[in-house]
Amino acid sequence: MKISEKIKCIDFPCGDIDKNAYVVPDCDIYIDNVKIVMITEAPPNEKSDYFYAEGNPFYLQTTLQTFHDAGADVNSIQDILDLGVFITTAVKCGKTRYAISSDTMKNCSELLEKEIALFPNVRAFMLMGDVAIKMMNNIWKKQTGKKVIPAGSTYKIRGEAFYLGDTRMFPSYTPAGKNFLIEKSKRRMVAEDIREALKLV
Repeated sequence: MKISEKIKCIDFPCGDIDKNAYVVPDCDIYIDNVKIVMITEAPPNEKSDYFYAEGNPFYLQTTLQTFHDAGADVNSIQDILDLGVFITTAVKCGKTRYAISSDTMKNCSELLEKEIALFPNVRAFMLMGDVAIKMMNNIWKKQTGKKVIPAGSTYKIRGEAFYLGDTRMFPSYTPAGKNFLIEKSKRRMVAEDIREALKLV
């Protein structure tokens, strides 16, 4: 199944995004095999840098390095998928500002909610950054009446185990981006979180 055939933005109502950088995973995904959904913030402004782009996209380079740090033998996006991990973004268009507005998060959470509903066998969600945490919290509040991840700095709360039913939630940091590999403490924490999440597969 191609995710891009199941969810799509029609009218692009957000004012602080680059709709030319709109992207949704369009490779074939075996949805029953997905046990972990990793949600990063937003796609790059250059589609050629997106996780599922052909060649050696930049977002994939840093993500692969983080999986290596976690002890996973992966060399491609397909290798990550074969582990049972699906990577997507919370917001589907590239950013035009440093911060993403609450209106944009609200609009895009409708797409994200439809996207995560496609996967029936998820055992863990990895929420890579504040935007993913906020958007998923809003989805869970809408569905259950409560947020799953409490407010607080990620480095303070990430050591706790959060669940919705039997599904584990990992608040963490995004592994994609130019500064990630030089932020050694974040890189170490993300590797620890990936390692822990992979134990659930």
